[in-house]
Amino acid sequence: QTEIGKPKFEPALHMAGEDVKIRVGEVAGPKLRQAIRVEEKLSRESALDDIAAEVYSGLAEEFPERDDEIAEAFHDVLKREVRSMILEEGRRPDGREPDQIRPITCEVKVLPRVHGSAIFTRGQTQVMSVATLGATGDVQELDTTGIEETKRYLHHYNFPAFSTGETKPLRGPGRREIGHGALAERALLPVIPDENAFPYTIRVVSEVLESNGSTSMASVCGSTMTLMDAGVP
Repeated sequence: QTEIGKPKFEPALHMAGEDVKIRVGEVAGPKLRQAIRVEEKLSRESALDDIAAEVYSGLAEEFPERDDEIAEAFHDVLKREVRSMILEEGRRPDGREPDQIRPITCEVKVLPRVHGSAIFTRGQTQVMSVATLGATGDVQELDTTGIEETKRYLHHYNFPAFSTGETKPLRGPGRREIGHGALAERALLPVIPDENAFPYTIRVVSEVLESNGSTSMASVCGSTMTLMDAGVP
């Protein structure tokens, strides 16, 4: 930089002006305080979307060509109201207290003709994990630059659109699915028995049935139970 002498680039910060923040707070604040207290997630999100649309259309004429600032200010007001409710009232948006966990239920042997199966549910997040055992010859052959040549424990993770109440084409796994599958696989790998103690190839598939956060950890919990259901020591 010293030799070439090119000046450093100064990024333009897109921040909402104080006038926009004040008006968005006046218009949206009281309505947001009510909306964030709706305990059911989809109903709460729908109410927030309605308020956002009302704010954007109502302030568009007052602040022309400042839509980005209105959106930024709305996000800040929403964050402030949620934070205030949690810290001052001790209440989270879904009605729980700060130290209250979501209700958890666990089931095993939910599918009749597989080696192992389990459903783990925590609040509005639900994952069904299925285990299949194969012979040692069923290992996955790895054609990579790494040291490992084969893999005998595989974990796959699927996140269909219906788990979040959406409709999308069902295609192959994307970056997110591959990453979450690898995360759950790494979490369980230390407790998978070695080949001498358990000479089988193990494949676990976690199907997200409903999602409201942390489906990867729900996959770890469901996969733990399905491995035990399949008799993996």
